[in-house]
Amino acid sequence: MEIKTSEETNQNKTLLEETFYVLSKKKNTFKVRLTQKGLHLIRDNDDNIKEQIIQLKDIIGCQCLRSKKRARHCTCQSLPRSDSLQVVEENSTDLDDSDISAYLYVYAYILQGTKEANKKRERTIITLRFRSFDKYEDNNKEAQRWRCVLKKLMKGETLTSSLVNQNSIITRHRETRRLLILCNPKSGAGKGKQIFQQKVAPVLNEAEIPYDLYLTKHYNFARDFVRSSNVFQWTGIIGVGGDGIIYEIINGIFERPDWSDVVKSVPIGVVPGGSGNGLARSIAHHADEPYLPSPTLPAALAAVRGYSEPMDLVRVETLSQIVYSFLSVGWGLLSDIDIESERLRLLGGTRFTVWSVARLIGLRSYKGKLWYLPSSSSSSYSQSPINEGSSMDFPSEVHLETDEGDGDNVDSGDRPRRMYGPSPQLPSLTSVLPDWKCIDGRFVMVHASYQTHLGEDCLFAPEARLNDGRIWLLIVKHGASRSQLLQFLLGLTTGAHASSENKDPTGNIELIPVIAFRIEPDMAHTGYMTVDGEHVEYGPIQAEIFPELGRVMVP
Repeated sequence: MEIKTSEETNQNKTLLEETFYVLSKKKNTFKVRLTQKGLHLIRDNDDNIKEQIIQLKDIIGCQCLRSKKRARHCTCQSLPRSDSLQVVEENSTDLDDSDISAYLYVYAYILQGTKEANKKRERTIITLRFRSFDKYEDNNKEAQRWRCVLKKLMKGETLTSSLVNQNSIITRHRETRRLLILCNPKSGAGKGKQIFQQKVAPVLNEAEIPYDLYLTKHYNFARDFVRSSNVFQWTGIIGVGGDGIIYEIINGIFERPDWSDVVKSVPIGVVPGGSGNGLARSIAHHADEPYLPSPTLPAALAAVRGYSEPMDLVRVETLSQIVYSFLSVGWGLLSDIDIESERLRLLGGTRFTVWSVARLIGLRSYKGKLWYLPSSSSSSYSQSPINEGSSMDFPSEVHLETDEGDGDNVDSGDRPRRMYGPSPQLPSLTSVLPDWKCIDGRFVMVHASYQTHLGEDCLFAPEARLNDGRIWLLIVKHGASRSQLLQFLLGLTTGAHASSENKDPTGNIELIPVIAFRIEPDMAHTGYMTVDGEHVEYGPIQAEIFPELGRVMVP
């Protein structure tokens, strides 16, 4: 005997119900019920009753429309709009006055498939035609009732049957959200604007969420825009491009004296359009959302659902600047591949594979010291997770900095940048460290990440979480052979390199969870250092994690 809880009973309680006929098949009827759980389509065909539930969590929007030209059939269909039925908005001069019907379009993205390899979301449109009354106004009133109830349910409101049948429930929907879209049209293969217009804007329009679109015009455009604009007029900021535009947005926030208020109230979303797309892939992985074959869909759904979660950020200090990082800090092989493959940007993500082969053939190593503080350390260094309350209002710091980056990336008019943010818990970069672990020697690379993925097909730290308060530090020493490195690079695709079965017995390759680290390279030879894939000056660098300092949109 199955016992249902009161919550389950309330979720299945009918709020609205109506019978519709299938297009051109009057013997086939659908009884449509709206509950807290979603839209129930119950098909009654010659005593063969089938029910399909469109889950509320899969519905992103709904609109009431009128026919553009005469349509003679009732519809209840889970298909894209047919050519025989064209609809327009109620105030359009192109509507068909002879059709008294009101049409409710419900837009959903339904999860299909059970296995990880074939999971994907299918766009589905449910069209409900209301024509029970003799006047359009009465039919529209009923369609608007369904729309208003559905909108309230999507916002998480709890409704009762008595309330939904009151005329007061029918109100014009006022969307309180407005998004800022910062799009890099040159990202990846130069298709950033096209990706937004074709993949993201239609989803935002279906959800009736207004937005303001700005195309970046030069390096640090997004950073300066976020620093100087009244960002509180928007309920979220979405970067369209690679990880570089998210780097700019985050550091633009920390150039503001009111950074604490911004990070609490304005979450960040990312639409993948670059070569790497590590954060976008990590968010989809975190939410168990299918990333392929449509990488932009998880980001678009996250934007319309308005749900966000805290994300760890890392404060990175060099001799001339302080930045905030969301993805990685690198020295050696992976940074070399990232920066030197820029000349192959038109290849998209393939550039990394091509340059990996080149760097394996001409393998380099770098002399220096690595200091780190394991995440399990009982050191006096400690931080509490940052919550939405008063703990966010801890003392801030101000730094005056020299121009950042290398000459190829920095505008000639770039100015010294003043950074704010939480007070550091580490000694300054030029100070002697306390009793930390230290490795002195030659390294093929040291790479730190706080996300699962460094790129779309690079599962760097399988155990990482958006807000676990840990940095995953990969150390590859000079003693690692080319065959070991090849196996390691191949393992990055599936995360096999991080499994206990593949642990390197020689200790030349290690993946260690830490909360802070410092790299001191031997300056006799130079190389590349990167933060979130961005080139920073070669020299001493240190990083510390700040749990839950940022906030990102999650589907």
